[in-house]
Amino acid sequence: MALISPWRSDFPALAILEAQGQTYLDSAATSQKPQALIDALTGYYTSGTANVHRAQHQAAERTTRAFEKARVKVAHWLNARSPTEIVFTHGATEALNLLAYGLEHLLQPDDEIVVSALEHHANLLPWQQLARRRGARLVVLPLDADGLIDLHSATELIGPRTRLLAVSQLSNVLGAWQPLAQLLPLAKTQGALTIVDGAQGVVHGRHDMQALACDFYVFSSHKLYGPEGVGALYGRGESLLKLDHWQYGGEMVRVADFQSAEFHAAPLGFEAGTPPIGAVIGLGATLDYLSRLDATSVAAHEHKLHEQLLTGLVARPGVQLLGQPQTALASFTVNGIHHGDLAHLLTEQGIAVRSGSHCAQPLMKTLGIEGAIRVSLGLYNDGDDLQRFFTALDRALELLL
Repeated sequence: MALISPWRSDFPALAILEAQGQTYLDSAATSQKPQALIDALTGYYTSGTANVHRAQHQAAERTTRAFEKARVKVAHWLNARSPTEIVFTHGATEALNLLAYGLEHLLQPDDEIVVSALEHHANLLPWQQLARRRGARLVVLPLDADGLIDLHSATELIGPRTRLLAVSQLSNVLGAWQPLAQLLPLAKTQGALTIVDGAQGVVHGRHDMQALACDFYVFSSHKLYGPEGVGALYGRGESLLKLDHWQYGGEMVRVADFQSAEFHAAPLGFEAGTPPIGAVIGLGATLDYLSRLDATSVAAHEHKLHEQLLTGLVARPGVQLLGQPQTALASFTVNGIHHGDLAHLLTEQGIAVRSGSHCAQPLMKTLGIEGAIRVSLGLYNDGDDLQRFFTALDRALELLL
């Protein structure tokens, strides 16, 4: 019996895609959207839009309340101590750049910024460029055979010159949860600040910021079944105080004169300009929807579906998995076949997967490959999706092998 997702009907685009002969298996890039989000966006845009925090008329007050209520929802989702620990950004990439500029004043020449060999470009390039600006050293933690950050090497490489540790929670290529519980304390012991890229991890399970005990955590809404163009930065209260402001303009200023100005603290101090109001409200509606789901049932469904994906892949001759995928996705190559050629044949059969370096070119170079195919799952995927994928994969392999 095929594994059925009881939440599939909550995502109206899937029925349209299926009618077009399309199977969506690219949720790690961006997710499909629930009807609850669509309704919230329609309601916002048809009931009278207004800017936030800037006027007393009814539309502005209504919009500001909805905007700030969404901040409360994000804080609750992450178990932050206060909504003031949540800064809205345009996504995880902007949040990481905010941190790289906001923490720049803390670095001196020859200080060290530590990342890992599996990082997405968004959690590599801001730190690479920060190191170049400050004359600091970028230290790269190697991986073990399972695609996990090697803790023995981390113990040796994280030292008294380490000022920042920035690592992913869940690899977007290898699908492996990283050992943050062991890794973050190594940096804390050296007095370093810790940054976690939660872009992939936030989608799977609820993550407690107080238990995780990182200084900063970032995620994008569009992977978490929410709208594009918005994300969030969680910052531990005392850690947010270390940030310098990095963008200037309306909203973030408290007092301004021609020659000087004073700025708000977080969160408003880091939300210069008109924010993505509709998207923030939509993210709040998405979190409401996700909160109504049975988390245990969702996790069990995703686990079974992932097991079926891995079982089907390893059963096919020539398929090589990257690492030891644990959750939601699997990246693979096929001996003697270019990933682009395989992706083309899958696309022709209506299978939407990702092909390429997955914004992790240094990782691909480390693995000795140019790129790979990635299949990634959402809570709405089911056994029929995988069956269509495997049928298409077999047809493609017959032509290419």
